[in-house]
Amino acid sequence: MAPRDRGRQRIEPSFGSGRRSGDDLRADPEDRPLAKRKTAARKSPKTRRSRATRRKSGGGLVSALRRAVYWSLVLCLWGGIAMAGTVIYFAAKMPQTTSWSIPDRPPNVKIVSVEGDLIANRGASGGEAIDLTEMSPYIPEAVVAIEDRRFFSHFGVDPIGFARAMVTNVMSGRLVQGGSTITQQLAKNLFLTPDRTIERKVQEVLLALWLEQKYTKKQILEMYLNRVYLGSGSYGVAAASRRYFNKSAKEVTLPEAALLAGLLKAPSRLSPARDPKAARERSQLVLAAMREQGVIGDKELTFAMKQPASRVSSYWTGSEQYVADRVMEELPELIGEVRSDVVVDTTVDLGLQKLGEASIRDLISENGDKLKVSQGALVSIDGTGAVRALVGGYDYANSQFDRASEARRQPGSTFKPFVYLSALEAGFTPDSVRNDAPIRIGKWTPGNYNGKYYGKVTLAEALARSLNSVSAQLVMEVGPATVVSTAHRLGIESDLTSNASLALGTSEVTLLELTDSFVPFANGGYKAPIHIIRRVRTTGGKLLYEYKAPAPSRVIEARNVGMMNAMLSQTIERGTATRARFGWPAAGKTGTSQNFRDAWFVGYTSNLTTGVWFGNDNGKPTKLTGGSLPAIAWKDFMVAAHKGVPVAALPGNYRLNEQVEDGNDILPASGADGGAPSAQLDGGAPMPPVDITGQTGSTRPVPPGDVGGSGQKRGKTTLFDLIMGN
Repeated sequence: MAPRDRGRQRIEPSFGSGRRSGDDLRADPEDRPLAKRKTAARKSPKTRRSRATRRKSGGGLVSALRRAVYWSLVLCLWGGIAMAGTVIYFAAKMPQTTSWSIPDRPPNVKIVSVEGDLIANRGASGGEAIDLTEMSPYIPEAVVAIEDRRFFSHFGVDPIGFARAMVTNVMSGRLVQGGSTITQQLAKNLFLTPDRTIERKVQEVLLALWLEQKYTKKQILEMYLNRVYLGSGSYGVAAASRRYFNKSAKEVTLPEAALLAGLLKAPSRLSPARDPKAARERSQLVLAAMREQGVIGDKELTFAMKQPASRVSSYWTGSEQYVADRVMEELPELIGEVRSDVVVDTTVDLGLQKLGEASIRDLISENGDKLKVSQGALVSIDGTGAVRALVGGYDYANSQFDRASEARRQPGSTFKPFVYLSALEAGFTPDSVRNDAPIRIGKWTPGNYNGKYYGKVTLAEALARSLNSVSAQLVMEVGPATVVSTAHRLGIESDLTSNASLALGTSEVTLLELTDSFVPFANGGYKAPIHIIRRVRTTGGKLLYEYKAPAPSRVIEARNVGMMNAMLSQTIERGTATRARFGWPAAGKTGTSQNFRDAWFVGYTSNLTTGVWFGNDNGKPTKLTGGSLPAIAWKDFMVAAHKGVPVAALPGNYRLNEQVEDGNDILPASGADGGAPSAQLDGGAPMPPVDITGQTGSTRPVPPGDVGGSGQKRGKTTLFDLIMGN
């Protein structure tokens, strides 16, 4: 069939790029959405770069997060493998669990004197093992509240408690809390040494898990309370109840239970026999923890806070108990945990110990009320540093605080030998002359006893009379830092303040370290390390520890030893300690702290060095000086200690060019030693002129108090000079 209209051309759809006119319905590229985006991108390079950057940034962050998660998982996996390997390794080194068994309770520690006489028994003999039903219910409640609040819910290890402890320690910047559970503590006490190693910690955890699997919670808590050390030689709550309250554990009250639980943190340091205030403060924290956990109510808390535990007098008595306490403090550092009965041989002579105790007690009993003194202490050390006697107080039964080794007090003029030794080492001699006169160092005016001054004096006379003015001059000449170094070198361990008032003994020390620092004068100039334990052995004779004397270490040159002994002997012969003379060549130094709070005398022969202190625990003034009761007690002790011992001279043969004038008629009968008036700030007020009437009745003017006495004026000492020790 022929087409209807051959003349009309067929029109086909066209998608060309050209724009047609009219009613052309073809879609141009720019009309398409994709084309529009491409066209816009081509038309805006800046926009294209911005979008590309955003796509790249977003993708990079996601990629970094993915990598971080991936490597974290990898590290955790390998860390877990390493931890598991460590646990397996240390577990393999332990015996088979079938051989594990609970050891006996803590063994007995028998402490004997140098002659083999019994001083004390310490350890498990303090009390018997008891059931939870036989002790006050407050005791386990208090212990769980302060030591392991989730004890009854964890499996031997408390991850929550461990994490909390770690966070607390990190936040405080120091070790505040421990993460060990009661079960872990029991495992450590039963089986392990106190070493802080990874191996020991892993073994502790494994043993804790074993204990939890083998025993009930009640049995674990019972074993713990019967074996834990609670200070003052008490193992277990039964022994501690008797030790501190003189009652059975069944009768322990809430405040007393809180005190016992508080001891677990530091049984020796927090013992109410040593520091009642610290023990009471710790018990209040225990009570607060019990209230927080709902163990007690508000009424019980209020009552317990208002009625703190009162410690009764110990049934132990005798000053040798101070020795036993000291031994129990040192023993763990020497042999670790005691696992069997042991015998500790000490350096203490029990006869001398009793003599020292009798001297202190008799003098206080006779003169306490009159001279306002209630406490005393005595230490005696031989030339090697071995402690031969240690009396820590008037009556151990009433106060177990050791004033000989724990109480730090100002030694007053007893510190002056370190000043004079420093001067000798700087080139001075006992015959060097200085002006004893009023001086001012900044705003400080060190005054002599009763305001008396003696003009030009030798160092020997100044030390024998304990003249504060001369001592202060010497400190400023040699430098306070030099004096501090000298004292530390000879045996002082306490921190000393490096300032001018150091000349008058204003930095606090213990009687034990002060006495030990005098030993080099007595033994020829050698360091004498303090020690009280000679040997530790099992009852079967196995040696666990033996003291090894270090190689001799000279701390004072022989020439200076002789000069110091020549000067310090004048203290006893003609100075402030004439009451200490007893027929042996002896030397020493008296001291009295500010306001007569403390009276000291440390003296020595070639055989023994003995230090004595009298005062009051509350720091109230006494009516004593170092030349009174301390010198008398020293003489009583030394006379008895030297019976039958051949007389021997002090080291050195230095002879003074001038003898010190007899001070008996110019010093008070009590033996004033120049330490008491000490360092007072006068606010810069002018010093009054002083004239001194000598023994002959003639009046002599006081020479200028020029430091050094050379007649050459020095610039005024400033506060900066005092601080810097110039």
